[in-house]
Amino acid sequence: MATDPRPLRICLTGPECTGKTELAERLARELGVEWAPEFAREHAETCGHILMAGDVEPIARGEMSNLDRVTGDLAILDTDLLSTVVYARHYYGACPPWIEAEAHRRRASLYLLMDTDLPWTTDAVRDDDESREDLFDAFRAALDELETRWEIISGVGEERWEAVRKAVRRFTESA
Repeated sequence: MATDPRPLRICLTGPECTGKTELAERLARELGVEWAPEFAREHAETCGHILMAGDVEPIARGEMSNLDRVTGDLAILDTDLLSTVVYARHYYGACPPWIEAEAHRRRASLYLLMDTDLPWTTDAVRDDDESREDLFDAFRAALDELETRWEIISGVGEERWEAVRKAVRRFTESA
């Protein structure tokens, strides 16, 4: 059986306000590896307008640029193109086919799908928490559609962090 030549990528994914960024940074520090930050947030903070369908492709290109910067045999991703696909479908009804193809081609080795069991925190670039459950279901469906390996991460505080650590340990022991 041939081994996968791609480096291992662990992606934290899911709806807004579920702890992805904090956990991605912490996991990368603990493992001593690089991490790729989320580009969509950066774009939303700097574009000067409410995100529109025309922002999907620039967000995808920026996300790919961030992902291409990480090197090494293992890296942590604070989202990837799967998020772009899910949000484009959710907010605009469709995602450009080239982005969907790139999301499939650039799939992470493991996805940690963050549960919506954390309290909502409002900030300038987040919508509202009314669609979090629908988005969670959309992420689950997209993870299956792209035929990925994934686990749901639940819990608050250190309980959530320990769930991440256990999932990563299981994954790295089997990789």
